[in-house]
Amino acid sequence: MLSQDEIEAIAEELAEADRNHAVIRRITARYPHATVEDSYAIQGVWRDKNIAAGRRLVGRKIGLTSRAMQQATGITEPDYGVMFDDTVYENGAQIPFDSFSNVRIEVELAFVLKAPLEGPNCTMFDVMRATEYVVPALEVLNSHIELEGRTIVDTISDNAAYGGIVIGGNPMAPDAIDLRWVSALLYRNETIEETGVAAGVLNHPATGVAWLANKFHQHGSRLEAGEIILAGSFTRPMWVSKGDSVLADYGPMGTITCRFV
Repeated sequence: MLSQDEIEAIAEELAEADRNHAVIRRITARYPHATVEDSYAIQGVWRDKNIAAGRRLVGRKIGLTSRAMQQATGITEPDYGVMFDDTVYENGAQIPFDSFSNVRIEVELAFVLKAPLEGPNCTMFDVMRATEYVVPALEVLNSHIELEGRTIVDTISDNAAYGGIVIGGNPMAPDAIDLRWVSALLYRNETIEETGVAAGVLNHPATGVAWLANKFHQHGSRLEAGEIILAGSFTRPMWVSKGDSVLADYGPMGTITCRFV
């Protein structure tokens, strides 16, 4: 376990890396005794300082819920981070590339809640009842910790590598479409790079949201009505460079586009 002083020092180091769009050495290389609980404590200090500075929390992201993502990162358990209002982009947005580090794109579904969700026994059926609508979303990954050799502790501490979200396409009620069979084609500069099906997220994307509600119960909290929950990627992360255009085609659920400038 880390001391409170170490937790706060690491949180400030990550905040400075975020401000400067920099990458720091792995936490686990310097603090091999750090635990998953320590990493959520680091994330929590960083989150609370941002809220105190005036940023507004609008939702949560879940990461590493699919085999594709676990194999791509070498990490075998899900994690979560927070999303602030100034990280939400509209469909067709021009996104400032230099505001991020290690920029990649993931294909996901976002659940917008109309009722709170809490554990300890939350199921995908509870999630479906509590969801107002599901909408296509792209996640912009933003990693401030060196990627080689990182562990779940490093990733969680870095707000689960969350940078931003682009929301678009056609919002749908959760029972209006079979969410397991939502598929997407991901293009970079008019070339198809990745494909995936939403069942890759724990067999049903709502299962990831249920996992998060149950995880929050362990921390004495719950998901609130109005929150946006990113359920996890069902493709591998796609690297992007400055000037790249991105298009994700979700079939009946519509398309999302953005460009990195």
